[in-house]
Amino acid sequence: MTDKKLIVFTDGAALGNPGRGGYGIVLKWGSARKEISEAFELTTNNRMELMAVIVALETLKKEKLNIHIYTDSKYVCDAIDKKWVWGWQKKGWKDKKNIDLWKRFILLYDQHIVSMHWVKGHAGIEENEVCDVLATTAAKNGPWKKDFGYKQENNVSLI
Repeated sequence: MTDKKLIVFTDGAALGNPGRGGYGIVLKWGSARKEISEAFELTTNNRMELMAVIVALETLKKEKLNIHIYTDSKYVCDAIDKKWVWGWQKKGWKDKKNIDLWKRFILLYDQHIVSMHWVKGHAGIEENEVCDVLATTAAKNGPWKKDFGYKQENNVSLI
């Protein structure tokens, strides 16, 4: 483990919700910086918000990093900070959305020391604004992948 912090900003977007979607990620490790984005042909905003966090964690090559994740998604931040996701897991995910992504997240979460931070969207926070541009540009311009976990007919209200 290191005392050095990985700073991660994430954002997700869906045009139409459901509709074409994308996510944006900015990773900062000291003076190093990496931007990531990807687009999907049919998905939701919440899926893209969560997917951004997952992909950021999947990108890492080391374990037990001290990671600070900044997101403007209350859905993602509250589910983790308020420990709802582990309650959903214990109850067998009954009537929950995005189960495939939450299961993926849980496997990654335990590999690191993660602190979640909610930031207000469109409030001039530079890295959050960059993530928003990455996500919306991806959603608009593609190339679009299929979000195999999204099932419109099973789109049950989460919270």
